[in-house]
Amino acid sequence: MAEQIQILHDRFFNVRGNVHVDWVPEGQTVNQVYYKEVLTNLHERVRKRRPEMWKNSSWVLHKDNVPAHNALSVKMFLTKRKINMLVHPPYSPDLAPLDFFLFPKIKSALKGTRFESADAVKAKATELMNKL
Repeated sequence: MAEQIQILHDRFFNVRGNVHVDWVPEGQTVNQVYYKEVLTNLHERVRKRRPEMWKNSSWVLHKDNVPAHNALSVKMFLTKRKINMLVHPPYSPDLAPLDFFLFPKIKSALKGTRFESADAVKAKATELMNKL
């Protein structure tokens, strides 16, 4: 059975933990060109960190319906590299567990905290996600 890999904007993971983290640079627009760069990095990271999944193509990318994720060039990129995708139905809360499980826990834990920098926020968010 294929294992699902989900994206948290820039975090790809499965039941065994993080596969790839790629923080979006400040001011960067997440468009199809940028998203293909992220997917290129993910593709290489799966090869290195989950070699058994890489060899038999037993992983599935679960992405949402953001326009950059559904662009024709992205679909062609994924098809060319034989990356299996889980289609996300529009308006379906059933396949968006991050919105209902992870994000509220992270927001609750960070509420009221003042940070000195964006890097401090990233570090704390990463620490919280790794604990979950």
